[in-house]
Amino acid sequence: MKTLQRSPSFLFPGLMIALGLLIICFFINIALGVADISLPQIYQAVFSFNGSTEHLIIRTVRIPRSLVALSVGAALAISGTLMQGITQNPLASPSILGINAGASFLVVLATSIIGNNSLNVYAIFAFLGAGITATIVYGIAALGKGGITPLNLTLAGAALTAFMGSLTSGILIINQSALSEIRFWLAGSVGGKNIELLSQIFPYLLIGLLLAFALGKHITILSFGDDMALGLGQETAWIKVMAAISIILLAGGSVALAGPIGFIGLIIPHIVRFLVGIDYRWILPYSAILGAILLLITDTIARLILQPQEIPVGLIMPLIGSPFLIYLIRKKVKSV
Repeated sequence: MKTLQRSPSFLFPGLMIALGLLIICFFINIALGVADISLPQIYQAVFSFNGSTEHLIIRTVRIPRSLVALSVGAALAISGTLMQGITQNPLASPSILGINAGASFLVVLATSIIGNNSLNVYAIFAFLGAGITATIVYGIAALGKGGITPLNLTLAGAALTAFMGSLTSGILIINQSALSEIRFWLAGSVGGKNIELLSQIFPYLLIGLLLAFALGKHITILSFGDDMALGLGQETAWIKVMAAISIILLAGGSVALAGPIGFIGLIIPHIVRFLVGIDYRWILPYSAILGAILLLITDTIARLILQPQEIPVGLIMPLIGSPFLIYLIRKKVKSV
């Protein structure tokens, strides 16, 4: 899925079109559900709130849920894009390299020990778990034949994902109270959140997002390989550290807010590079918008297919991502 770099005369209008699609998907996500809501009702609930049940549902349930989906989708797509850029690994993403699993494990462990399922606990341990797991994956990959190659990173991430998943399941089996507190979050869900919860995590996501955008030019050069980046005077170690901080903030914040939602960080970067080209100054904003669109659409589907019950969006995403992963394994990994 490689392509030449597109011209700005194509990229800017395309970005505006993608932004328009995001706005449309955002309002569709608010409107559709067990009780369908019209656009005039949404407008009135925001600007002419009258305290009615419909307006309360819109302001306290639907809008926060859509904002969470938008934020998490963008954050996961950006983190996956950064990971693929700095590792030259087509399978790099928070879910494939074990970052989501590590963040989830530490949150479950903390909930089991502390007995507190507040978002502050989720956030602290999600960030810590994401950072520790990323370090371990890189360490294991470095010990393999050939060092930190895309294949070694993928194998190390898959092994650690399985290991962390096993530990998480073990904790939940032993501690049933922890399971009852955290099981819906663990499936990956953007529902049940309010503006206050989002406001606690959003600053971390925003810092990670701004840091990623600031690194766009450097990631473009780094994506061609360390040797070329060094030859062009890039401080590759410093760039990778800054990118890692952004990834941990984005992936850890997403897990803290919505649980482990996979495949967005894997799918979106490939689609965007095919559409946009090789310049990460354009790839990153496109990824943020398309990642948000994908999660909004998937969450809408998850709400509608088994009404009045809802399926966590984290259970729907593998149906989309698994075929794409198989394609990448066949087309990409066999050549590394």
